[in-house]
Amino acid sequence: MDMNFHDEMKKMFEDVISEIKAGTSDFLNEKKETSAEVKNGGTREEEGLKNLGSKNTKYAEEYAPEVLETFDNKHPDRDYFVKFNCPEFTSLCPITGQPDFATIYISYIPDIKMVESKSLKLYLFSFRNHGDFHEDCVNIIMNDLIKLMNPKYIEVWGKFLPRGGISIDPYCNYGRPGTKWEQLAWERLSHHDLYPESVDNR
Repeated sequence: MDMNFHDEMKKMFEDVISEIKAGTSDFLNEKKETSAEVKNGGTREEEGLKNLGSKNTKYAEEYAPEVLETFDNKHPDRDYFVKFNCPEFTSLCPITGQPDFATIYISYIPDIKMVESKSLKLYLFSFRNHGDFHEDCVNIIMNDLIKLMNPKYIEVWGKFLPRGGISIDPYCNYGRPGTKWEQLAWERLSHHDLYPESVDNR
């Protein structure tokens, strides 16, 4: 009697564990499908996001601005900064072909569109075999992001590791012409580096 009861309890316990595992698996699969959905929006496919959540991520061998993707700003009535810190940026010297390493800081005030972070990572990664001077890299990045999402304001700051005994920290910014953001761009540019922040990547 006791043995039968023990077997029945063991069977019941095993059934419960199986149901929990099955339920957890279903939940995780559902979460993967829905986590990329945008609030008050559709799925990532409907938003045009091909990289987010993809298991077949491809890393471009050459400079690839076409990998950049956007999604809708859900708070267009509010002005706010979005900042990306990219401490593993690499590119090549266009003369010697030697690698350059930098931390890239990107800050912007969105309007209608925002850049999707995984696509930005893939885009920045595509510079690893790209030959350009430090100053060109930050301006190219800013120009591509302006073309992509037409922000109200954006700034890109590169802090490159020294090579040959000199480090270079190019800074560029942009404010939408004819608006207060154009004035903000000038003010931030004119006061840039008056009070240098500590550099922690070198």
